[in-house]
Parts: sequence; structure tokens; C-alpha cells
Amino acid sequence: MATLIRSKLSNKLSNAATTVSNKSQAKVSGMFARMGFQATTDEEGLGFAACDDLDYDHRQGMQMDILTTDEVGGEGSGDGGGLGGDSHYQRDGTGPARSASKDGDPANELNEEKPKITTWEAGWNVTNAIQGMFVLGLPYAILHGGYLGLFLIIFAAVVCCYTGKILIACLYEEDEDGRLVRVRESYVDIANACCAPRFPTLGGHIVNVAQIIELVMTCILYVVVSGNLMYNSFPTMPISQKSWAILATVALLPCAFLKSLKAVSKFSLLCTMAHFVINVLVIAYCLSRARDWAWDKVKFYIDVKKFPISIGIIVFSYTSQIFLPSMEGSMSKPSDFHCMMNWTHIAACILKGLFALVAYLTWADATKEVITDNLPSTIRAVVNIFLVAKALLSYPLPFFAAVEVFEKSFFQDGGRATFPNCYGGDGRIKPWGLALRCTLVVFTLLMAVFVPHFALLMGLTGSLTGAGLCFLLPSLFHLRLLWRKLLWHQVFFDVAIFVIGGICSISGFIHSMEGLIEAFKYNIEE
Repeated sequence: MATLIRSKLSNKLSNAATTVSNKSQAKVSGMFARMGFQATTDEEGLGFAACDDLDYDHRQGMQMDILTTDEVGGEGSGDGGGLGGDSHYQRDGTGPARSASKDGDPANELNEEKPKITTWEAGWNVTNAIQGMFVLGLPYAILHGGYLGLFLIIFAAVVCCYTGKILIACLYEEDEDGRLVRVRESYVDIANACCAPRFPTLGGHIVNVAQIIELVMTCILYVVVSGNLMYNSFPTMPISQKSWAILATVALLPCAFLKSLKAVSKFSLLCTMAHFVINVLVIAYCLSRARDWAWDKVKFYIDVKKFPISIGIIVFSYTSQIFLPSMEGSMSKPSDFHCMMNWTHIAACILKGLFALVAYLTWADATKEVITDNLPSTIRAVVNIFLVAKALLSYPLPFFAAVEVFEKSFFQDGGRATFPNCYGGDGRIKPWGLALRCTLVVFTLLMAVFVPHFALLMGLTGSLTGAGLCFLLPSLFHLRLLWRKLLWHQVFFDVAIFVIGGICSISGFIHSMEGLIEAFKYNIEE
């Protein structure tokens, strides 16, 4: 009898100890889940199941996502904080997705399914970015670089393709199961992660400044090239290049009222096709003069003073890293990103190299900053009018992107915004928002009027922000975030790209500035 009593007491004490142990384990599980970790052991899973009476037979590989504070309504506090907290986690993806934003974005925006794009559409977007109007300056780069300029067109394509891939790699980290998980959304997120924890927002500010400079300079270049093309199309008219730039800006003033790009997106495909036709026409004209090609003018030596400018021009023609993170996130098959980058940059390298070489062989030392200025007057006017139309229709894209960066940085940064929101409750633009946009349009005009040098501006931008965003920052971020996982040859490539990119950036910036100073000193118009 005594033995039976001791046995029952032992069983009750064992059951009580097991219950207490399970509850304490469940509290620990809830605490770690709130910290962003996933319960990984069988004992923690059993404790979780014992406390909330949920079926946990398929606990292997399941994830627990934190619901937003508004939806939980403050549950999980008090004595049962650990247990109550566990009920706030959903399994199998049945609960709302966890917000990736640190600024408190509304939950309803997170639940909206973003439209996905195919691999071909992503490739088309990259092609538009790296094969736009700025290829018109590549023959001028060959003028000062010769065969080394052709090599740089190939080298820049290889490096920009590689840095685009490693930039996307910085968006991902491995979970406890060794699977890659996307933990960052943008270039700014990567930069902030590299500077954390000491300076958690410094990297984002640097990237934002570089993006704004590049986008605004792109807008300026569109105005410059519009004035240049119109002036050279109608040289007999009593209108200067600066006056043509002013007229072009008047046509661009409606951009200040843009709320979205729906109004201009329908023209993007038409503009791209028109530019392709123009390139074909230029190459066809050059081929018709193949007998007169000046092969002896292609140099094996470089112009030390002008060649660094050519480097900036070539680099700027390949810049696409700004929008690669968001584009990769919108792809229906992100696994195809590397393949897409390969074939788009191979195609760009071949087309740019052929276009630059054929155009330079046709006009040799007479090659101008914008190659269409070398065409006969009868053809030039038609081609240039189409190019001006493309430039004006392309202007809203970088303009709108620059405005968005300004507004998010200074007007919409949650409680940290420097100025009040640019939009009212009904979605209308407030006066100071409209003033910001008009000021940006006028600023691009003033820069185009006072610095009307297409190649020099393009080289300056490519050296200043293009090299930084395409060469320096991706390699630096890759080393900083993935240092322990990189192989020796990856470390070598990253360091080499950073050093070469830094040298090219500094030398290109110095020589571009010297060229601009010289142009102002001697009042050079073109």
C-alpha cells in the first residue's frame, strides 16, 4: 500500500514538473519568437503545443510571424505574457506577413500583392537603362581612347554585370536551415545594414545623395542634348543652343504636376523602338561609307588628359544598379536574375562596341560629342527631331524618381520628416510640394544653360556617382556583409574593383572638371 501511494505521488510530482517545464519552455519560445528567432527544438515545440492546445504535428520547418501591434491590441501583457504572446504568432503563412519596414508602414500596404514581371520584362527594363540615348557619346570616348576605349566598353559591361549580381546577393541572408531569405528591399537598406549599429542611417543618406545627384544630372543631360540636337538640326535659324534648351524646358514644365508615371509609361516602348531605329539608321549610313573608314586613326595610345573623361562616359552608359534591388524583388522568378544580367550585358557590350567603332571609323578625328551632329544636314534634322522627342519623353522618368527620393527623405520620413507632407488628405499636391518640383525643373534648365557640354557632364556624372554606385559601393557592401562566406577569388575581385573604380572615379572627376573649367575659360560652346 505504501509502495502504491509513493508511486502515485511520484507520478503526480513528475507530471507537475513536466507541466511547469513545458510552460517555462513555452515562455522562452514566445520570448525568442518576439525577438525574431524561430523555435527549432522538439522540446520547445512540445511545450508550445501543451500551452496553446494547437496541433503541432507538422512543426518541422514552420515559421512564426509577428502580427502588427494594432492587430494584437496589446495582448500578451500581464501574468501570462509568455503564453499570450505565443498566440500572436501564425504558422504556415496564415497570418499577415511581417513588415520589412522600420518606419511603421501601414499593414494594408504590406498585404497588397505587388504585380510580378517576367524575366523577359526585367531584361527589357535593364536593356532600356543601359542602351538609352547616352550611347550617342560613346564614339567620342573612342576618339580619346582608341582600342583601349573599346576594351573598356567590354570591361565595364563585365564589371557592372558582376557588381549588379553581388548587390543583389547583399539583399539575402541564410536562415537556420541554410536557405537564402530576402531580408532587405533596397540599395538604401543594404547601405544602412553596412553602417549599423554605430551609424544605422548614414549609409542610406550617402546612397540617397548619390541617387539624387545621378538622377538630376540625367535630367540635365536630357535638356542639354535636346538643345544641342535642335541647334545643330537648324543652324540657319537665329536661335542659340541655350534658347533651344529653354524652349525644351517649357515643354517639360507639366512634369511638375505628375503624381505617377502612368501618363508617360505608355510612350516608353515607342521611345525605345524609335531609338533603335535611329541607331540602325546611323549604322546604315556608316556602313554606306565603309570604303572610307579610317582604320589608321584608331589609336593604340591614349590621350592622358581626355581619356579619363571617356571612362566616365562609358561607365555612365552602363548604370542600372539604382533600380536592380526593386526590380529583382518584383520578378516572378528571381532565380533567373543572374541569367538575365548575363545576356543583357553581353548584348549591350556587343551593340555599344559596334556602334562606337563604326561611327568613329566613319568620322575619325571629326567625331563630335553627340554623334548625330556628324550626319549630313538632310538626315540630321529628321534623326535629331526623333531624338529630341525621345529625350523629352524620357525626362519624366528620372525627374519623378528624384522627386520621390526628395519627398521620402525630407517630407514623408514618418515622424522624422524635416518638412510637412507634400500631399493632402485627398491626395492633392500641396503648394510647397509643387514649388519643390518646379524648382527642380528650373534647376535642370539653369544647369543646362550654363553648362551646355554633353560629353563633359556625362563624364563628370559617370566618374562621380556612376563609379560609386556601380563599382565602389557594391564591392564594399559585399565585403562588409558577406566577408565570412566569400572565397578568396571573390575577395580579390571585390578589392580589385574597388581600387580600380576608385582610381577611375578620382581621375575622371578631376579631368572632367578641368575640361569644364577650360570650356568656360575659352568660352567653348560645344
